[in-house]
Amino acid sequence: MTDHIVKSYENELKRLRALMTEMGGMVENQVEQAIQGVVQRDTAAAARAIDADPAVDAMEHEAEQFVIRMLALRQPMAQDLRQIVSSLKMTTDLERIGDYAANVAKRSVVLSQFSLSFPLSGLAQMARLVQENLKMVVDAIGDGDTDKALLVWRSDAPIDDLYNTIFRELITYMMEDPRNITPCTHLLFIAKNLERIGDHATNIAETIYYAVAGEPLTGARPKADSSSFTVVRPAGI
Repeated sequence: MTDHIVKSYENELKRLRALMTEMGGMVENQVEQAIQGVVQRDTAAAARAIDADPAVDAMEHEAEQFVIRMLALRQPMAQDLRQIVSSLKMTTDLERIGDYAANVAKRSVVLSQFSLSFPLSGLAQMARLVQENLKMVVDAIGDGDTDKALLVWRSDAPIDDLYNTIFRELITYMMEDPRNITPCTHLLFIAKNLERIGDHATNIAETIYYAVAGEPLTGARPKADSSSFTVVRPAGI
């Protein structure tokens, strides 16, 4: 009977990891579709990203209910307790990533109605870095890999650097031509949503490290977002 209980408990832990990985995969795909909507001006991909959001929300609810049931019935301790409780934090971050992806997709639909006179190469590069970090952190969830988690944690600053550059460029485009104001405003929100997706990936990385290693990451999180202090003035002023 004891062996049966232990085996059943192990299966539940595996099921929880599988739920987290599945949710992570859903969010990865949602982000990819949203980015296609922006960079490739693919409204069909954007629509798929928007339509995927309720499924991500449902998966979050399923994972939460599973965690609550395990806490109530199994009364886990030590590393198991950390991993189970940490799953709650990670599902919240994954759900927020899904929300940001849906927001990006919605704005890309509006953006597709405009003919842009400037390139989106910086935004595409930022999106690629965000996708790489997201994929790595989802892999780290399934593997309990602290090395991958650390790499994601240390890789957020380049995303912030690109965001700062994009922020300044878009403000400049708006000052140069008032016709750019509407598309650039949407692009500013898209860039900020991508930056926030990167932040949530970093949150997940911190949670994975704590769940596996039993101690939090020390030191200040590497951040480089200085857009709050950015001042862009018209030429000659």
